[in-house]
Amino acid sequence: MTRLSILSGGAAHALVGALSADFTRRTGHVVDGVFGAVGAMRAKLAAGHPADLVILTQAIVAELAASGEARPDAVADVGAVEAAIAVRAGDPRPELGDPDALRRALRAADAIYVPDPALATAGIHFSDVLRRLGLAQELASRLRPHPNGAAAMRALAAAPEARPIGSTQVTEILAEPGAELVAPLPDGYGLRTVYTAAVTTQSRDPEAARALLALLSGEDSAAVRRHCGFL
Repeated sequence: MTRLSILSGGAAHALVGALSADFTRRTGHVVDGVFGAVGAMRAKLAAGHPADLVILTQAIVAELAASGEARPDAVADVGAVEAAIAVRAGDPRPELGDPDALRRALRAADAIYVPDPALATAGIHFSDVLRRLGLAQELASRLRPHPNGAAAMRALAAAPEARPIGSTQVTEILAEPGAELVAPLPDGYGLRTVYTAAVTTQSRDPEAARALLALLSGEDSAAVRRHCGFL
């Protein structure tokens, strides 16, 4: 039995959790994952954190394969995830059909829960959305940044404010029962990120890691991926 170590963006946390028990039943191998902002996970790998498999953005995995940190022959896309707006469970859902509606919804919120605007894919994008909407300065004091999307959604679920709202990737919203998905960001302001898995060159058991890669990206798990929010 091998204990496989994963470094993954938070977008894939629920998916790995949903498939781990089946993988262990099939193979006897155990999955041990660390999940968080993509930039933070990339930094952990660079600092020498052990990892048999990574699940990061397609662009970062391509860089890892080119630099020799991931095996170019053991790379597969898991799926795409959209950035979206969430509300606390039970709160009214704002209209988000166009940029003006998004602007009104954000201005009406008294707190905006988001992932790290420097290291998290969705947080970086949301900062750019605020800038493009002309709201970056106006809403700066209402932002409630957290290390990753999962932490932001947990905080949104327990928010003390009267009218909180949040933004992160769909998979992280669906994974938090105290948050509710409203809709992806409107056309022209959306973000669709492809997440890719790869076996690292440091893997202690590359064959076991390849088996996990096949499960995460293969047809057998397609329905689970869709349920978790992957496209």
